[in-house]
Order: sequence, then C-alpha cells, then structure tokens
Amino acid sequence: MKKEENVVNYYVLCNKLKNIVRTGWKIWNVDRNRLESVAEHIYGTQMLALAMASEFDYDIDLKKVMMMLAVHELEEIIIGDIPMGCKEHAEKEAAGHLAVKEVLKGLINKEEIEKLVFEFDEGKTKEAKFAYHCDKLECDLQEKLYDEEGCIDIFNQPNNDRIDNDWVQELMKGGAMTSSELWYYADEKLYQDDENFQKVFTFARYHEISK
Repeated sequence: MKKEENVVNYYVLCNKLKNIVRTGWKIWNVDRNRLESVAEHIYGTQMLALAMASEFDYDIDLKKVMMMLAVHELEEIIIGDIPMGCKEHAEKEAAGHLAVKEVLKGLINKEEIEKLVFEFDEGKTKEAKFAYHCDKLECDLQEKLYDEEGCIDIFNQPNNDRIDNDWVQELMKGGAMTSSELWYYADEKLYQDDENFQKVFTFARYHEISK
C-alpha cells in the first residue's frame, strides 16, 4: 500500500469521529438540535491544554500532550463512545487498545502513536495526568454551557437510569436543582491533585461562562 493511500485511509477513519455524538449527552437527555461530537471534544481538550499551559506554570512537554489528546479517543472509531457508569466500561480499555491497533495499522509510526494512547490510559506521567485533566475539564465546561442554554432538565430524565443513583438522589434532595450542581459534586475530586485545574473548575461553577 502506498504512503499516500495510508494517509487517506487513516483520515477517512478519523473523519468518522465527526459524526459520533458524545453518548453522555444523549444519556442525560440534552435537548438540543445539535450535540457535541467526539471530534469536537478532542478539539476542546487541545484548546484547554493550550490555555492551561499558557496561564499556569507547568513543566510538561506540551507537544506530547497535544499529540496524546489528538489520539486519545481513536478507539471510539470502532467501539463507539462508552462513558463511565456503563456496564461495558469495565472491558473498554482492553477492547479500546485492540481498536487503536486496528485504526493505526496502516501507518509507519503506528507503534509511537500507540504508546501515546497507552500512556494516556495508564495516567502515570505528568503529561498523561495533565491531558487527563484537560479531558475531564472539557466535559465539565461543555456541560456547564449546555446547562446555561437550558438544555438539561434533571427533573425530566426518561430512560436515564443514572438519575436513580443514590448519590444523585441525595444531592437532589439536598437542594441540587441544576445539572451543573450535580456535575460539580460528581467531578470535584478529579482535580484535587492539581490546584490550577481546581481553580478553573471552581470558577466555571460560580460564573456564567457563556457570556
């Protein structure tokens, strides 16, 4: 197979991510004509990485982070977007790694790219931890934007079994009236090991970020 054909084949595979809607938004019945795709999520994580590295002092290889974020969802081309909380998620990593190998099999540098995906999933290096925080923060900020648009009604959640979780019900009984409040309590612990991400996450909680 010619190199130019490898390039086109890989691009066509990755192009599918433009049409895969993030499953979490469907689970939570986001009422909007157009929902975020996986490709848009990837773009958002990279823009957050640029901004965080610009505004805060990080000793990281930003180029490596950007590459890691570019490929961290490649598995979803084949296995789809399986969010946390789904019963299939326990088997996601093994299936995901096989899927990544399948997507990259035509590229000369496939092993180098695979290593970035596996490093992200392992989450031990400073670049992987930074990239993971960008991945989670992007989701939290996108949820806040949807909430500010009035797209999520936590009291109207047909076919959403997560609304019956004990912690969700406890928060709602305790006064949580918006999806943003639920998200904040669910995800605040994710950033406890990074003060800068915690600051951004907390700022978004108390401000109207869509203006």
